[in-house]
Amino acid sequence: MKRRRLQIVKRIFGLYLPLGAFLFFALFPFYWMAVSSFKSDSELYNLRANQLLLKKPTLEHFRNLIRETAILHWLFNSFFVSFLTAVISMTLGIMAGYALARLEFPGAKSFGMATFVTYLVPTTLLFIPLASVVQALRLSNSIWSLVVTYPTFLIPFSTWMLIAYFKSIPREIEECAMIDGCGRIRALVQIVLPMAIPGIVFSGMFSFTLSWNEFVYALTFISSTAHKTISVAVPTTLIRGDAYFWGDLMAASLVGSVPVAVLYSFFTEYFISGMTAGALKG
Repeated sequence: MKRRRLQIVKRIFGLYLPLGAFLFFALFPFYWMAVSSFKSDSELYNLRANQLLLKKPTLEHFRNLIRETAILHWLFNSFFVSFLTAVISMTLGIMAGYALARLEFPGAKSFGMATFVTYLVPTTLLFIPLASVVQALRLSNSIWSLVVTYPTFLIPFSTWMLIAYFKSIPREIEECAMIDGCGRIRALVQIVLPMAIPGIVFSGMFSFTLSWNEFVYALTFISSTAHKTISVAVPTTLIRGDAYFWGDLMAASLVGSVPVAVLYSFFTEYFISGMTAGALKG
């Protein structure tokens, strides 16, 4: 009986309390954002009201966003850039990752390590030379400048993650197919890629999220409000000087976080499988 009580106490202090603390710190900002976005201005700026509770929910701030801003256009820009750059990064990452994981050529390990080191370079160090590239291509103030520059940090990440995932797939399966007459490319398409779907989905989701939340390049290369992505348009449009439109800011932030949350809710199993395989084999 005492042993069972001791196990319960250990489980409470070793699992439930740390998990509860983690969930509180992870979810409280989203709760505050959601509650603030549904409050009226009179309730939001009332210092005597309980800021954690919602008395009279209203859609006033969401209506303001649709009427007075181009939030739907910003969402489309973010989705277009994130989807396109994720597809480009996955395509090139699959080819590079497979070559570095399977083809034995001189310098393959060094090249793989160099790819990982490239991913670690802060994006803030690269936007000055990339600005010259964008100007030379005449893509300034266009969302195509983001399509060109985002793969510079997405491809190294996708390649590194897919190297680890391709190494986790038994080489013998692919070799058996090739002995039976299957070529290298056909073995990649019909044998390896179906087994690597969790890793590919994980890389695609992470690339999409990095592009969706990217701020420095989007702020540097785009100045027109109509061409901005939502991560830059919300703080630059809804903060005017010293005036912070908190209700509209919280509503826009909530709308901007929904697509990523929906994406992760549909592919959670693939995300966990791809992340753990990369962690074990990387």
